[in-house]
Amino acid sequence: MVLAELGGKLRDTLRKLSVAGGVVDAALLNEILSDIGRALIEADVNVKLVMKLRENVKSRVGKAVEGADPDSTASNNVNRLVQRAVVDELTSMLTPEDGAGPYVMRRGKPNVVLFVGLQGAGKTTSIAKYANYYQRRGWKTAMVCADTFRAGAFDQLKQNATKLRVPFYGSYTEADPVAIAEDGVAQFADEGYEVIIVDTSGRHRQESALFEEMQEISAAIRPDCTVFVMDATQGQAVYDQAMAFHDAVDVGSVIVTKLDGHAKGGGALSAVAATKSPIIFLGSGEHFDDFDPFNAQSFVSKLLGYGDVRGLMEEMKSVQDPKTQEELMEKMAKGQFTLRDMYNQFQNMMKVGGMGKFMGMIPGVPEYLIPKSGDDESTMRLKKFMYMMDSMTNAELDGKVDMHKKNDPTVESRIRRIARGSGTHPKEVQMLLQCHKQFEGVVSKMGKSGLMGKGGAERQKQIAAQMRKNPNLMQQQLKNIDPNLLKAMGGSGSMMQMMQSMMGGGGGGRGAPGGMPDMGQMAQMMQQMGMGGGGGMPGGMPPGGMPDMGQMAQ
Repeated sequence: MVLAELGGKLRDTLRKLSVAGGVVDAALLNEILSDIGRALIEADVNVKLVMKLRENVKSRVGKAVEGADPDSTASNNVNRLVQRAVVDELTSMLTPEDGAGPYVMRRGKPNVVLFVGLQGAGKTTSIAKYANYYQRRGWKTAMVCADTFRAGAFDQLKQNATKLRVPFYGSYTEADPVAIAEDGVAQFADEGYEVIIVDTSGRHRQESALFEEMQEISAAIRPDCTVFVMDATQGQAVYDQAMAFHDAVDVGSVIVTKLDGHAKGGGALSAVAATKSPIIFLGSGEHFDDFDPFNAQSFVSKLLGYGDVRGLMEEMKSVQDPKTQEELMEKMAKGQFTLRDMYNQFQNMMKVGGMGKFMGMIPGVPEYLIPKSGDDESTMRLKKFMYMMDSMTNAELDGKVDMHKKNDPTVESRIRRIARGSGTHPKEVQMLLQCHKQFEGVVSKMGKSGLMGKGGAERQKQIAAQMRKNPNLMQQQLKNIDPNLLKAMGGSGSMMQMMQSMMGGGGGGRGAPGGMPDMGQMAQMMQQMGMGGGGGMPGGMPPGGMPDMGQMAQ
């Protein structure tokens, strides 16, 4: 994860609130703020910003901690108040003050985006990621290379565009970047492209010639948005760079790159926010999918281990076909969930960025359980399951053949055929079928309980009342999952343990590090995934399954 070291220190610090059991005095508050300040300074955040954060938190929670405000000290609200104040101030630190919001793309019209930045910041790679992001979401996208200074710039852009199957424009003979930019933008605009991205030359330092060239290109193509690509390894030093570019070409937004392994990333993010330029994306790897939309609140939430339900919901929504999803929900209301349905959900998960990225957005999943790469064991296991389903017939995928019959020679023959076709072992196919049976059981309970049909809301309220009386009921039900299945699904990085975390992986209170997530949001996310708003794990939650998660959290 981005800034994992900083996130770990902040989580450890806030965990002291849970250990304190709600008893937070002035000494503990000072200790927590000192630890947070030290962690931020080590991440190269400006000392003035750190001092401001400490002062603001103290002013917000000081009276509650001292007991001067009786209403604020009721129950365990003090530690939640401190947590909320820290989260809000960290979010504020990464949010431009009085700055305009980022440019919003318009459908059906050419949106010209000019990329600028120093050489070596990852500008050309970021352009490819940017193009990939919008193309995957149905935008007609094109790239223009107006970088005539760096040898190989056009070749790099052309190579990236070819991999992404994105049209590109450039020239090996034309030396005037303004002419290239103007011609490329005009051509793609005439052809009806919606997102036209223009690459420009970078320099090793802030030379006057660089700014003159940028200004000429900007005047010629009149971009709708100018994006400054910034290297996070520069830390606080990027403030001067961002201001210089902002003054020269009216930077509308910022992309921060190389955040995947550098301690100065916190300083870079806070410095950019100080320029009043909104950060729109974070680059954190070499792959085209290592590109995440930036939202200060979501970023802080992930940093502190609360997950990013909002981001995950948006990602799942962006990769799903609304009509297909509606059909799936109708089937699930009847208690139906085929192997093809499971295949489609696995496919959606892969589109989001694989198991690692998916788990990183889920509240309550500890950092050490989240796979560190796109080729992690759990992601590979999902791919293997999909290979097996690719070897199945339509009848098998659509549930017209009962693949769960035991001691049936016909089913055993089918399993052997699927294993041969997918290059796997019959036992692995049996594990896939067992996994499907678990999910099918969940959906069946949901359908029979009426949680997804008419009158489902009233049934959810009844179950919510049971959950409030016995908060450990969910954990008790999760113990009914076959431990051998959990192990075979990939251990701690598995699909099933991911489900456990989604449903509230123990620990602190609502929103606390390692504790229950915002269950109202969780229910929405599960519905986006095609898992509905309820449904207990197999094994007997009485008698309808999982409660309305928003009600449960209250």
